[in-house]
Amino acid sequence: MNFDRLINRRDSDSVKWNRYPQNVTPLWVADMDFQAPDCIQDALSKIVTHNIYGYTRPTKSLFKAVTSMLAEKYDWQVKATSIVWLPGVTSALNISCRAFAENKKVLISTPIYPPFLGAPKFSEKEMVQVPLTKGATRYEMDFGEIQKQAKDSALYLLCNPHNPVGRVYERDELKRLADICLAQKMVICADEIHCDLVLEKGKRHIPIATLSPEIEQNTITLMAPSKTYNTPSLGFAFAVIPNNKLRQQFRRVMKGIVSHPGSMGFAAAEAAYTHGEPWRLELVDYLGKNREFLQNFLRSELPEIGYIPGEGTYLAWLDMRKLKLDNPIQFFLKHGVGLSDGAEFAEPGFLRLNFGCPLQTLKEGLLKMKKAVSEQ
Repeated sequence: MNFDRLINRRDSDSVKWNRYPQNVTPLWVADMDFQAPDCIQDALSKIVTHNIYGYTRPTKSLFKAVTSMLAEKYDWQVKATSIVWLPGVTSALNISCRAFAENKKVLISTPIYPPFLGAPKFSEKEMVQVPLTKGATRYEMDFGEIQKQAKDSALYLLCNPHNPVGRVYERDELKRLADICLAQKMVICADEIHCDLVLEKGKRHIPIATLSPEIEQNTITLMAPSKTYNTPSLGFAFAVIPNNKLRQQFRRVMKGIVSHPGSMGFAAAEAAYTHGEPWRLELVDYLGKNREFLQNFLRSELPEIGYIPGEGTYLAWLDMRKLKLDNPIQFFLKHGVGLSDGAEFAEPGFLRLNFGCPLQTLKEGLLKMKKAVSEQ
């Protein structure tokens, strides 16, 4: 796969590329500028050639593709009956708040992907934000505050790998969190959609549900191929819920509201999990090099911008506070770079940059940012 290839997306219906004028380099929404692997195109072509788009159901081969992937990557033996198919991960965050928060609070560690902040509000549940602790080399969960707030909470929404800071949490961190949740009878809903995008050598993603049978029974795990294989518009995700009681609660809230995935989503997922691994490995290598370029560029050309490289995802969380800008997002937009506003992630003064793009596009955006700061 030639990840350096520049593909014109302005002539398509791309939200990422059509939100701003043509002079703006879009490095915002979590949508990569790479074509999906050939195996997905081949799978979708068969459906298009058939040319009948009726109601569909997941095949036995799809169940096998997903359960085999979980077994091979995480040594996680998941029964087909534990899987709940979804049109996306965001809907599952909302379902979980409605199903498990009861009359108690929802705990979230911030900054965080905006739908995490919206789900409790839309469900009319009280939300408690526990800020991550920023260290010299990584962000960490504030276990003391989580322990304190857990007493009045029924649900913890976990994001791992973390969007936007890029943390890939280690076993001891996940175990400490899970133990708090078990002790306080707090259900865990874990968004692990970026699980296949671990960039740091020697690091690996650990689904929190795999730590022990007790933790597995207390966890809703959310996954999808959409971020890894760049297929978000196909509308496919899944939840792994081994606990029958939790699964039935989850399904009960879904009923009549949440639609099932369609044939395109099913086919793309099966193709990705069955044949997409070589492509994924190439992607991770390319993203790792982009992350390194970004880090070196900021260090040498824009030292005023703080950046702690995450171990995973293609997202960078940039600290703009030293620049003393009244409105960081508008400042860089005026200079031709579209980024994501940290205020929407519950941390004003920061911006999120998406480096899931050809290196040339990343360079273009960074040079515009350098020029903007030099003219400040």
